Amino acid sequence: MIRVFQLPQYSQIKISSLYDISDFHSLKKNIAWIDLQDPTQLQIKEIEEFYNINFPTRQQQEEIEISSRYLENSGIIKINSTFVNIVPSNGKLEEHEISFIITEQTIFTLRYFDSRVISETVKKIKQFPTVFINPAKIFIAILEARTDFDADLIELISRFVDDIGRKITFDRKLDEKVLLKINDTQDLTMSLREALFDKQRTLSSLLRNEDLMLDSSNRLRIIIKDINSLIEHANFNFTRLEYLQNSFLGLLNIEQNKVIKTFTVVSLVFMPPTLIASIYGMNFKIFPELDLTFGYPLAILLMLISSIIPLAIFRRKKLL
Repeated sequence: MIRVFQLPQYSQIKISSLYDISDFHSLKKNIAWIDLQDPTQLQIKEIEEFYNINFPTRQQQEEIEISSRYLENSGIIKINSTFVNIVPSNGKLEEHEISFIITEQTIFTLRYFDSRVISETVKKIKQFPTVFINPAKIFIAILEARTDFDADLIELISRFVDDIGRKITFDRKLDEKVLLKINDTQDLTMSLREALFDKQRTLSSLLRNEDLMLDSSNRLRIIIKDINSLIEHANFNFTRLEYLQNSFLGLLNIEQNKVIKTFTVVSLVFMPPTLIASIYGMNFKIFPELDLTFGYPLAILLMLISSIIPLAIFRRKKLL
């Protein structure tokens, strides 16, 4: 699907092909934003030929080197960015790549996912169309919406961390699910932090472009500050998760030591009675106590006494 946003009121037109719009050439100067969501190769080729631009392939979108994430050439800025999302139903992480091509007149977005950030940006620029008078300001609006959404994700991860902390500290739940929850939250934090670092590098590069970003430099600096604070918060969450993981493993070791200690005490308590029973269970013809009338009760009494004495010693030394 292709969505075309036309100035001055950012009226939206959904099309399947540029040729669906009558006299598209006359509208070209008034088009501020073309959003390609799940486009076909034919649609991409059509836009490329009409505007003389080149979109990255899906493989190029996922490359991590800086030359593939940010490129300036002949007054055109190409940016590949990662949008991170958490699925509410299962708490799993979703990572999506989105490509931006910014020219003096038009911004192009290429994505293969449904983005709430884009929807919020569309609502915003329709409310204040006079503010977003060029593609650079539209791109800044998308970054601001994405930064706000990342802040919400940081808050959600913080709630995850608080919930894990309560389970370990107060509920003393040391089952496998808690440890898996810690690992999953660590993965979420690392992925979000990597996405924030990616945006930080992109914005730092944009600040050096005085042609397209001269009027938006102050807003870019504000976004960079916000991203830096989010990175610090993500680092804090990651540190807390490492502390909780160590606490979990420490408490687990204590519980295991208690179990081992119990088995050790039980073994020591039953060792003397076992020794006595073994002695009197030997099959020798000459056995001094064999003819005693009270031999059996005496053996039982010896086994009880030999069990009580270790228990008394352990209790006195506060080992029980």
